[in-house]
Amino acid sequence: MRRLPIYFLIDVSESMVGEPIKEVQEGMRTLVQTLRSDPYSLETVHIGIIIFAGKAKVIAPLTEIYKFYPPEFPIGGGTSLGKGLECLMDDIDKSVVKTTTESKGDWKPIVFLFTDGTPTDNPDYAITRWNNKYRKHANIVVVSFGDNTNTQLLGKLSDNVLRLNETTQESFKSFFKWVTDSIRTSSVSVSNKGVDDVALAPHSGFSLEKVDTSELCVLDENFAVIRGKCSETGKQYLVKYAKRFGNFFQIDYKLVGAYPIDGETYESLSNGNSNNQFNINKLNGIPVCPCCGNQYALLVCECGNVFCMGDKPVQKCPWCGLQGQIARAGSEGVNINRGQG
Repeated sequence: MRRLPIYFLIDVSESMVGEPIKEVQEGMRTLVQTLRSDPYSLETVHIGIIIFAGKAKVIAPLTEIYKFYPPEFPIGGGTSLGKGLECLMDDIDKSVVKTTTESKGDWKPIVFLFTDGTPTDNPDYAITRWNNKYRKHANIVVVSFGDNTNTQLLGKLSDNVLRLNETTQESFKSFFKWVTDSIRTSSVSVSNKGVDDVALAPHSGFSLEKVDTSELCVLDENFAVIRGKCSETGKQYLVKYAKRFGNFFQIDYKLVGAYPIDGETYESLSNGNSNNQFNINKLNGIPVCPCCGNQYALLVCECGNVFCMGDKPVQKCPWCGLQGQIARAGSEGVNINRGQG
């Protein structure tokens, strides 16, 4: 039986922390459950998942749908699209069966690329490699979560570039139903007609739209994400703020939430530390530490890193070990290290 390989190439950068990555996780579970009840998908569909942040890796190799269980999605620092594409192409070379003179290989792989930010690396080499060797032999569907992606750049990869304008729970639910329907339709198409192209389902009725990649896109950073460390447990967390425009068009950032992360996994997916800094006075809202419950999780050390504050008069930075008493920042504020995005 010829397989229909379905790859998910998923951005797990810091800006995806919180509800976006949670909705992707839930959407993948629902997708797999639905496909298991579809006879055409059961016969042909194999799913693989590749994630990318500052680095990329395969977290689920191509597996037939009835054996596939979606893994947990971690978070890393950076958005290295080039590394994600390289990892994808290397796995296609390794895992997809090629057609020979003696036998038919797998159907054309279908790739769903999900991203919510602009690359922090230079993906030009990977894009050229994709277009020269893989584009004719695979179908890639690129989906931007929100409006902070370089859609002109993504247009170099695919004629199918779409944008999910609303990233609400209901919108994600409709989106993953669309992805599921597209896979089911493609599975029927290869099984009954031998048509080797992606068959996307209609996407009217919710906030998914096809993007004109020839149009100039204006990019801005919609989120600021800060990495902290719990002073009680030593565990790491991310604090996420969303950009907003206040009075007189002044820009500040409103607290979205604080989320525990696996520090070791985060480091393994990150490509070095960020040199980006911005002023703490731009932040509105004080997070509670998600690891220990300390009421203030945004204490800034002289080393530029962030940790949570207990009730002791003298605090010790869990990053660098410096000890000292708490002092309020002056009217000019202080600079803190910001994630790569």
